[in-house]
Amino acid sequence: MTVPAILIGLAPTLVALITASGLISASETAMTAASRGRMHQLEREGDKAAARVNRMMADQENMIGAILLSNNAINILATALTTAVLSSMGEYGVAAATAIMTVVIVIFAEILPKTLAITRPEAVARTLSLPILWLVRIFGPLARGAQWIVRMTLRPFGINLSMETDVLAAHEEIRGAVEYHHSEGVVESRDRRMLGGVLDLSEMDVSDVMVHRKSVDMLDAAMPPRELIRHAMDLGHSRLPLWRDNPDNVVGVLNVRDLVKVMAQNDVDLDELDVAGLARKPWFVPETTKLKDQLNAFLKKRNHFALVVDEYGGLQGVISLEDILEEIVGEIDDEHDSAVEGLRPQPDGWIEAAGIVTVRDLNRALDWDLPDDQAVTIAGLLIQEAQAIPEEGETFTFYGHRFEVVRRRRNQITALRISPPLAASPDWPESG
Repeated sequence: MTVPAILIGLAPTLVALITASGLISASETAMTAASRGRMHQLEREGDKAAARVNRMMADQENMIGAILLSNNAINILATALTTAVLSSMGEYGVAAATAIMTVVIVIFAEILPKTLAITRPEAVARTLSLPILWLVRIFGPLARGAQWIVRMTLRPFGINLSMETDVLAAHEEIRGAVEYHHSEGVVESRDRRMLGGVLDLSEMDVSDVMVHRKSVDMLDAAMPPRELIRHAMDLGHSRLPLWRDNPDNVVGVLNVRDLVKVMAQNDVDLDELDVAGLARKPWFVPETTKLKDQLNAFLKKRNHFALVVDEYGGLQGVISLEDILEEIVGEIDDEHDSAVEGLRPQPDGWIEAAGIVTVRDLNRALDWDLPDDQAVTIAGLLIQEAQAIPEEGETFTFYGHRFEVVRRRRNQITALRISPPLAASPDWPESG
């Protein structure tokens, strides 16, 4: 039988092998590029193909191993058959087989199917889910054996392989997607901040958003009842901590609603009213509590106010349900709140800010992007960058803004001016 006749007889087999290799390559790209969220949504809607994709993605390492193993086996078989036939043509047969199969495999079994798969990954993954599932069942045991060999080979070098889902990595993937769509104009700034706030709940502590004790309005339980009531009404808060002997000794939390109910009674003598007796038991939480855990605790206990303490039991501040919700939806203003407390725009475009204004609030109010992982407040960020407590009148430039110290009280920066984003590189050198 002549070589051309053998090639003609072998052609259907090669076409079938290259087609199978192309479909497997397409499935590899589609499975890894498909949106996890979209697949889970389709599964909840009853899509069986999406359910198969999710089942395979649950063991992604085994799935990819089986796909790579089967794909390489098919490519090697196709190359071996072509080489066996063309080698009989003479000394250039092996070289011809290598050249031909390299071009065919790269174009028709790799580039072409993967290009098509990346354009519609969800549709391709669902279409090929059933044959790939059987492929994983067949080649899965061999893939696990190969993975074991790889782990044993890399273990002496201190490399530990794991394909388990990292929650933080998943959050960063979502955050990156939100930032990308925001830059493309698909996601508005407000929605971007809300989505970012939800992701931040599991990463931030209550100390990051609490009202610091220096800014907390508290009442001395030893004050005369009528004077205490007048102070409670003037402050305008719905809940107020009561202390006795010293501010660290909080003995209760006064709910102004409870006070108003008692005062509404006609026979109440305000001079004899036991205001401290109306206070509720204080709820203390550690400053290291994650916001997500504290939010769940608020909802579970149906209590919207807690006092934050450090590891020594010292009072650090207070946190409310509203403080946590504001991390998601932004500032919640009522008739007693100012629009942006502590921020005052200046005629020259600069912003005068109180030192206690948080970096997150400043970013939200002005749509800036100052880092909030180094310090909680603007004053803290300035001290962090200056590596000292600046004097009044000193100016520093970093993160694309200029910061000028306006007032300093002892060791505390109480007011500063901040320029709008400068039209230059954000990597500004620090200057004084």
